[in-house]
Amino acid sequence: MKNQTILVTGGSGFLGRALVAGLLETGHRVRILDDDSRGSIHKLGAVAERLEFFAGDIRDSSAVRRSVQGVDTVFHLAYINGTEFFYTRPDEILEVAVKGMMNVLDACRAEGTRELFLASSSEVYQNPPRVPTDETAPLSVPDVLNPRYSYGGGKIISELLALNYGRKDFRRVVVFRPHNVYGPDMGREHVLPQFSLRLRELFRQQLAGVPDFPIQGSGKETRAFIHIRDFTRALLILLEKGRHREIYHLGTEEEISIADLARLTAREGFGREIRVMPGPLREGSPPRRCPDTQKIRALGFRPAVPLAAGVAETACWYASQPGDKL
Repeated sequence: MKNQTILVTGGSGFLGRALVAGLLETGHRVRILDDDSRGSIHKLGAVAERLEFFAGDIRDSSAVRRSVQGVDTVFHLAYINGTEFFYTRPDEILEVAVKGMMNVLDACRAEGTRELFLASSSEVYQNPPRVPTDETAPLSVPDVLNPRYSYGGGKIISELLALNYGRKDFRRVVVFRPHNVYGPDMGREHVLPQFSLRLRELFRQQLAGVPDFPIQGSGKETRAFIHIRDFTRALLILLEKGRHREIYHLGTEEEISIADLARLTAREGFGREIRVMPGPLREGSPPRRCPDTQKIRALGFRPAVPLAAGVAETACWYASQPGDKL
């Protein structure tokens, strides 16, 4: 499995950059296809000198075909992420999902690339029947009129396409579903960056005491988070050991309420306490989400970054950044 030529679509984004660095460290040749709309090749630093960069849109079939030429394996990560975009750009999310997936499949078949790893999402479940949730839970789109489900719906379509084309055209197709990957420089559109930036401003305005901190929802809603370094290690294990037409959760089973996450961010990142104030919850946000990770653990993965340490690192990074650099 060493010394492959690997294409990472969306390779200049948060997840992609970490994967690219990990692939290079383990001896692979790496190529990126990205339009830099959600990241930047420059954020790879010196690593960028060791890879090929193809500038292009995943919806452009000719750009995808060029990037796949001579490639052994494709990691398809290109997508539009960020909860706020689910509500504001649902049509574009679906276009990127469907056209992007078909372009990757067509290019791989045309160029003889027979290994494909697809980034899906925990959003494919919405309201699973059991928590922790294993990979066999039914996928759903509860309400086609709610734009939030554009994201999960696009991922469901992508899974169906990849796994069914994989029946005859691929040696190995592996689907992985990340569950709330976090870390420094992950963008602004997720809960931990938003908490960190809001807390930074709140504590600048209120230098002492225990200030009120409004959140969406009751605060009892739960999630489970995996640090970007652990996520990358899990992906490298999948590259080595993941089985054809199998689905794997990449996450941890350390479930935490959103209210406790806010308190943890304030305490670990800023050394302060807050008073969490519940508020309205956007329609469609699930009350609980936590993966069953037995399948990836069976391949040898164990998370190494404790949540408190990872939250502290992430909050401190955001607290130190000038506003125009995020």
